[in-house]
Amino acid sequence: MSHHYSGPDFGFPHGDARLDLTDLYAFPKPGEAGKSILIMNVHPSAVVNPPGSTTCEPFAPEALYELKIDTNGDAVADIAYRVRFSSSADGLQTATVRRVEGAQAAETGDGGQVIFEAAPVSMGRAARVTEAGRYRFFAGWRSDPFFFDTRGALNDLQFTGDDFFIDKDVCSIVLELPNSALGLKRVGLWARTVDGAGGVWVQTDRGALPAQAVFLVGSERDGYHASEPANDARFIAVFAHALEHTGGYSPEEARRVAGTLLPDLIYYDSSRPAAFPQNGREPSDDGADTFLTIITDGKLKGDGIGAHGDLLSEFPYLGPPHNTSR
Repeated sequence: MSHHYSGPDFGFPHGDARLDLTDLYAFPKPGEAGKSILIMNVHPSAVVNPPGSTTCEPFAPEALYELKIDTNGDAVADIAYRVRFSSSADGLQTATVRRVEGAQAAETGDGGQVIFEAAPVSMGRAARVTEAGRYRFFAGWRSDPFFFDTRGALNDLQFTGDDFFIDKDVCSIVLELPNSALGLKRVGLWARTVDGAGGVWVQTDRGALPAQAVFLVGSERDGYHASEPANDARFIAVFAHALEHTGGYSPEEARRVAGTLLPDLIYYDSSRPAAFPQNGREPSDDGADTFLTIITDGKLKGDGIGAHGDLLSEFPYLGPPHNTSR
């Protein structure tokens, strides 16, 4: 992540834009210290190469969309929130959200305690929000909060100041939950998509930190997307090679820096303010600049692009979509 243009370069997971993970965010709920917000964005509305829109249906009904939470530092999920969507044969979709704890959270399946059932998916500009106890849930099209000069990145990091994402949309899964449901204090977070269209569950995409799964995995890309954070040490060498090539790192320093990027998790302590990359990530955080500084060993500090002005101060926090006529 951000995986927006892993699609144009390498193809969408299983050829399906709905399975393409773009970004993950985690931050304290503004004005209510006892709750947190998790946002998983998928399905970019447009790609660079070839240019054009992706499919109209927001989410794949054959898939699982999962938020994974490691509570004890072993990079294995101890809690999972699983979202499954209905078919949109009638032009509408609904979502079922389940919570899974313990060993089952690290496994694959659509079981678990139901938190939301038949929650409506937002197909237009209006945000359809569902509440259940101390949880709130949103799923549907939203303005993409990611900001980056994509064409400049694809032109050997020669940035032009053009924000490719300023008028683009994504499909968002937004979950408001009590901090007690996250586990105690600092946790590790990641998201993944799992495709069940072939009759068995197959992980298609996963990630947490922005951009590195696009720029750093090289020939190991498919293995990386199919792997788990607990196994990420196997990718240190390929990350280090990319850092040597792009940033001019020495081999020793490249391996050290690669080790700080893996396992691919966002660490989050709900008792502290969000401050990427140290703690969580808000939609206004400049994850691209942070990554550019790392990948170039400080030679580039950023792309000159700032946060979007359509972010909301209340749930679901992401602005309404730009295009509602898909």
